[in-house]
Amino acid sequence: MQRKMQYEEAIVETPGGRTGAEAVRFSALTIDAAGDPRSAEGEWRRLENLAINSLHQGLDWCLAWTEAHGQELAVVRGVADGRTHLILPLEIVLEKGVRIARFPGDRFNNGNTGLFDPDLTAPDAEELQNFAYALRTALQDKADLVVLDNIPLHWRGMRHPLAGLATIENQNRSFQLPLFADFEATIAQLNAKSRRKKFRSSSRKIEAIGGYEYIVPREHGEKHALLDLFFRQKGARLRLFGLPDVFQPLETRDFFHRLLDVPEEGGDTPLILHAIRLRGEHEGHIPAIAGLSRKGDYVICQFSSIDETICPEASPGELLFWLMIERSCREGVSVFDFGIGDQPYKRNWCSRETVQHDILLPLTWKGSIARPLLIGRTRAKAAIKRSPHLYAMVQRWRAGQPSRPPEAAVSDGD
Repeated sequence: MQRKMQYEEAIVETPGGRTGAEAVRFSALTIDAAGDPRSAEGEWRRLENLAINSLHQGLDWCLAWTEAHGQELAVVRGVADGRTHLILPLEIVLEKGVRIARFPGDRFNNGNTGLFDPDLTAPDAEELQNFAYALRTALQDKADLVVLDNIPLHWRGMRHPLAGLATIENQNRSFQLPLFADFEATIAQLNAKSRRKKFRSSSRKIEAIGGYEYIVPREHGEKHALLDLFFRQKGARLRLFGLPDVFQPLETRDFFHRLLDVPEEGGDTPLILHAIRLRGEHEGHIPAIAGLSRKGDYVICQFSSIDETICPEASPGELLFWLMIERSCREGVSVFDFGIGDQPYKRNWCSRETVQHDILLPLTWKGSIARPLLIGRTRAKAAIKRSPHLYAMVQRWRAGQPSRPPEAAVSDGD
């Protein structure tokens, strides 16, 4: 298999934005913070449709999160000549007495950008300092610290406009597989011979017990029932390894159920479920489930689960990923993103990994005290993740389980 490349280092840095008559300088922006996200809906929809902007800052994603958690949004906008060129949707959460402004979605976001118009020119150091000051002014009565996390400094061929404010590398990276219209060309990036052998082996083993069908449910009741099954499957799997269930909170489950109800537009969707369903003697049993998001030619796997109570040797999770990637190739997708979290199956499937960074901007004295503490926490998490044994011990402790020998990671962690 080809050597993996770190995406941040592989892309040639571009100045970002346009030049000429249409360009808008960062210094021309007036920064404010609105409380009603609907007041900016028109411009929000325009910016979220741009390929350079992450689907995690889309309006439907942000509303589903904040409504499920009963939170309010502070919508930071950058406006010039009556046109919105920048939107940072932020929820305000209280952590140990410190009000933190962050992107809605928290740990379930797999890469954040904010929303920026490509007409914006790349800001220089002075413009970034002025932007940070304007942000402090706009949010001074709402938050103590702004934390913009999981930001790729290079994304889809452009340098992030706020890259100059990057504070620290995030402890997690994300993993991607570039796709081609020809599925054979796609798997040729990997060990194609080994991949095909695994697929044929999985298919034969499942056919031996009656076969399977690949399903993408569209009916409301079937979609939500499958999502509830995912929660049960994932919870059982995590308990098996003594790990905490990040999907257990009712607010988290409500968030994903809300995403399922957002209608698709031209193939784009914040969440659609895929699964394998057995036939024959185990008719109706579902051994593998995954949730995908799609924006344009970009697909992100938000979560996945397996049930190994029946025919575990068939590797149903691997089979499902083969089928989803094959389908994505047919549908014109150019990137299949496995999301954040370093796991063996992702490295086996992916030829690219993306480095992400966090931006921490203190707004008050409380924020100035909290900032170095959060930076230290990120560094500690990064050190733990580099040690499989230490990482396993910490996960057991978080779950309140007795110490056990390290196992392969089964969940994307903090």
